[in-house]
Amino acid sequence: MTKHHVPDPTVLIIFGAGGDLTWRKLIPALYHLQRDEWLDERFAVLCIDRKPLTIEEYHDAIFKGAQKSSRSGPITQENWERFAAHIFRRQGDLTAPQVYQEIKQFCDEKAGEWKTKVQRVFYLAVAPTLIQPICDQLAAAGFQNDREGTRIVIEKPFGRDLESARALNRMVTRDFEESQVYRIDHYLGKETVQNILAFRFANSLFEPVWNRRYIDHVQLTVGEDIGVEHRGGYYEQAGALRDMLQNHLLQLLGLVAMEPLLSFDADEIRNKKVDALKAIRPVTADEVDKYFIRGQYGSGWFRGEKVPGYRAEANVSPQSNIETFVAGKFFLDNWRWQDVPFYFRTGKRLPARVSEVVLRFRPVPHLSFPATAVRDLRPNLLTIRIQPDEGITLRFQAKQPGQMLRLKPVEMHFDYSEAFSGEQPEAYETLLLDAMQGDAGLFMRADQVETAWKLVDPILENWESAPPDDFPNYAAGTWGPEAATMLLANDGRHWTEPRTRDDTPTPKTESP
Repeated sequence: MTKHHVPDPTVLIIFGAGGDLTWRKLIPALYHLQRDEWLDERFAVLCIDRKPLTIEEYHDAIFKGAQKSSRSGPITQENWERFAAHIFRRQGDLTAPQVYQEIKQFCDEKAGEWKTKVQRVFYLAVAPTLIQPICDQLAAAGFQNDREGTRIVIEKPFGRDLESARALNRMVTRDFEESQVYRIDHYLGKETVQNILAFRFANSLFEPVWNRRYIDHVQLTVGEDIGVEHRGGYYEQAGALRDMLQNHLLQLLGLVAMEPLLSFDADEIRNKKVDALKAIRPVTADEVDKYFIRGQYGSGWFRGEKVPGYRAEANVSPQSNIETFVAGKFFLDNWRWQDVPFYFRTGKRLPARVSEVVLRFRPVPHLSFPATAVRDLRPNLLTIRIQPDEGITLRFQAKQPGQMLRLKPVEMHFDYSEAFSGEQPEAYETLLLDAMQGDAGLFMRADQVETAWKLVDPILENWESAPPDDFPNYAAGTWGPEAATMLLANDGRHWTEPRTRDDTPTPKTESP
């Protein structure tokens, strides 16, 4: 988590700095960190890419990205020039030894200019196939010798399955210590995701009921209202299962299900999350159809516009069997959560862009009220909204005003934008700062990555061996295939429909 001090003098080296991630996320995040005085003046960003651009052309390109993605409005020329003075660039082949000698020389020059030792943070914003050659070249150049001052940040996806993830872990830790490796999942940098820890462990109200005795089930929803857009080529190789379940959704599940922390140490946080993932009941390939649902969006109407199906998107096969929607349920075999289902769903071209966690509580053991008083009775719900409209909502029963005794569901709301003034930092700001400060609490450890893949591999094996015969099976703008609804209906439950501030409650989607 973010500490209240700026990092030591740092050179951040971005490999693949001409890509979309750097343009949309990394440079805007670094700009805001400097603007908000979270960075020492002794910092430099060395951008490495194969594109033949001058430093002026590169500054102009990243300025456009920062302006478009700035959370603080238009960037003034004065602020940009102050920031751009810290941005440097080198052109080169990322597999060539000469590039790494130039990096080493640059770091040495900065150490001499600043008259102090500098730490080096290498950010690999590259395709997975380049991770091994980059790490090998860094080791050959001698960067692995400084265990305290060298860190490697690796973007997802980290492997395609358990075998490839293990091979990648072995390769990276052959040259660098595990403590130097920061596997990034930007979801963990979101304010509301981090707030799950504060909500659970800084309040005495909720932890006593955060267990199987009081909670009926948990729902995790990560929905996107867009299609694959320009990522068709990537999505054809990944699909929703690899893109979302293996990392984002299992990260959320770990935070919700983990046991209380002994301390706020980075390894203690990760230990507890790994314990939660290890408690998930394994599903064999033969059981997949019982617990998991896949879908692919077809054409449909979305906000008054006709939108194409997945198979009609750019760089997508017209016969593609890649899933754009996944739903399922897990059980955790431990004292806290035994027999409590954790339902999840994620997909593209859904009705809303929303990420939230819903905990539905069990009904009271005995209702002493007359039948006329409880006609509108609804289950107690705790909803943690991650995006948009970040906040927390608790639903409970209250007496409706009047001479008659009638209970009515009401809600208490905590809204980030109302409770806290000022801008919220973007996820990459938090994660970049933590990496520069050496705090790995929000990053994935090797055992966590491999445990997640162990859970996903049987699903991959089943789905790849038995192609679907009903794709596309949900229309754009709907909440996925009918089978996802039946997954809960067969258990006597219903999905809770996400809603924004302007929406009205929709009780029809919840069980009475």
